[in-house]
Amino acid sequence: MASPRTVTIVALSFALGLFFVFMGTIKLTPRLSKDAYGEMKQAYKSYAKALPGLKKIGVSSVLLRKIIGTLEVACGIVLTLVPGRPKDVANFILLLVILAVLFFHQLVGDPLKRYAHALVFGILLTCRLLIARQAEDRPMREQRREEQINAQEKNKVKVS
Repeated sequence: MASPRTVTIVALSFALGLFFVFMGTIKLTPRLSKDAYGEMKQAYKSYAKALPGLKKIGVSSVLLRKIIGTLEVACGIVLTLVPGRPKDVANFILLLVILAVLFFHQLVGDPLKRYAHALVFGILLTCRLLIARQAEDRPMREQRREEQINAQEKNKVKVS
C-alpha cells in the first residue's frame, strides 16, 4: 500500500495539473468559455498597459497571455502525466508564474476576489513541492543518523 505522503503528492499533482491545463487553455482559446477568454484578454491588456517596459522589449498583451497560457498548459500536463523529477521542475515554474500573476494583479489594483484563486493555488503548489522535497530528504537524514550512532558506539570505552 502506498504511503500517505505518496498519495498526497499524486493527488495534488493530478488536481493541480488539471487545473493549470484548464486555466492555460482558457488563456489560449475561446473554445472552453468565450466569456472567460474575453475577461483574460481584457486583464492582460491592463497588465501590459501597467508595465510599459514590456512594450519596449516587444512583449504585447497577446504575447504575454500566450506565454503564460502555454507555460500553464505544458507544466499542467507534466504535473498530471510525467513521473519523477520533471514534476518538481514544472511545479517550480508554475510557482514563478503564480508570483508574476499576483504581481500583475497588485500592479493594476485588482481587488482580492480577482486573485484569491492564484493565492490558493500558489499555496497548494508550495505544499506539493515541500512534501515532495521532504520525502527525498528523509532517507539521507536517516542514513546520517545511523552513521552518527555507529561512530558514537565505536568511541565508547568498554568497562569490565
